[in-house]
Amino acid sequence: MQLLEGKVAVITGASRGIGRAIAKKFAEHGAVIAFSDLIDDDNMQSLVQELTSKVTMAGSVGTNGRSSLQTVKGYASNAASLSAAEKLVNDVLNEFNNIDILVNNAGITRDNLLLRMTEEQWDTVINVNLKSVFNLTKAVQRPMLRQRSGSIINISSIVGIGGNAGQANYAASKAGIIGFTKSVAKELGTRNIRCNAIAPGFIITEMTQHLSEEMKNLWTERIPLKRGGLPEEVANVALFLASDMASYVSGQVINVCGGLQT
Repeated sequence: MQLLEGKVAVITGASRGIGRAIAKKFAEHGAVIAFSDLIDDDNMQSLVQELTSKVTMAGSVGTNGRSSLQTVKGYASNAASLSAAEKLVNDVLNEFNNIDILVNNAGITRDNLLLRMTEEQWDTVINVNLKSVFNLTKAVQRPMLRQRSGSIINISSIVGIGGNAGQANYAASKAGIIGFTKSVAKELGTRNIRCNAIAPGFIITEMTQHLSEEMKNLWTERIPLKRGGLPEEVANVALFLASDMASYVSGQVINVCGGLQT
């Protein structure tokens, strides 16, 4: 069963980690995939090739009648820039005619104790993690309002709920996403546009690989399920929120953390 057949999904920061897993999951379920990352590199090109294969196997055809081979495209775009976000959305609309799903996934860390945190470290994380969510949501608002439907999914973090020492900038950005999500859900709900957030816990990605084994073990001991999560497990929740199965779910934050945040 293809839950997203013919729907057009825009996914930011999708070349790696959770974003990549979401793009792959959506493609498996028939979505037209328009994804972005900061640069067009080997990771982006390998994902284009992989997704093209998945969409072809799924037999997806976009809402504008394009063949399956033309329903995956990667874009080099800076999500932290409003003008770049607007251009990205316009380019996707020109290519695929509409946008049904937005996944705001772009994110970075610049960890440091507050005493040592620089203004640049603060501003960079806020711009990439939080301002990007404003940028893309604002840019897709008009086409979604016109079609009177849409699902917006924002990737937050349990750090945005419970905080974490050495991550004041990251926690602030992810907490801001939660407040933004709830406000957008109330503002756009009358037009059948849903907005939800996912708060992953300790997920095994490139972002967490730099941690020492001692730190990884410390995290694992705190998790009731006694393991780190997989990007695919976050992608499964994103699939649910993007699909009509979640047609009455809006303004919610779903933790994907193995019970760590309860």
